[in-house]
Amino acid sequence: MNLAHVGIVMGSDSDLPIMARAAAMLDRFQIPYEVRILSAHRSPDAALDYARNAAGRGLKVIIAGAGGAAHLAGVLAAVTTLPVIGVPIRTAALGGVDSLYAMVQMPRGIPVATVAIDGATNAAILAAQILAVHNDALQERLAAYKQELAQEVAVKDARLAQLGIEGYLGEEKK
Repeated sequence: MNLAHVGIVMGSDSDLPIMARAAAMLDRFQIPYEVRILSAHRSPDAALDYARNAAGRGLKVIIAGAGGAAHLAGVLAAVTTLPVIGVPIRTAALGGVDSLYAMVQMPRGIPVATVAIDGATNAAILAAQILAVHNDALQERLAAYKQELAQEVAVKDARLAQLGIEGYLGEEKK
């Protein structure tokens, strides 16, 4: 049986540098995952087979990243009841807006939760939050992460108060 709870899927290996951020965040939260390259256009049968069998293999959430004609997340969502989180990948031609629109303009009944362009980190956090609904230990790891974020802001705020705007900006340039 598959131990992965999250499937990370991308349309091309060129998406891997962005989608690796989702894997890193899932590692941080100790969530097992699998990673695949499947294309909605170049390997539609494999993509459909993956999504149709995902729940039966133990997956709970799918994160799908694609650029350009970014139909991968929608194709997967069309044939599974699992939550699908779309990550629009930045493109050279339109900066990823094309990818974003392809994901957020899904028809009624086929939702794809979509994060920001190149937002694979947030996709993994959202997947963790979905999984944490019935997992107290994961809820604690997420709460600790949010505390770390708050602490980072507090440190920056204190540094700004100490140095002032010019000093802070000068320090950032170093």
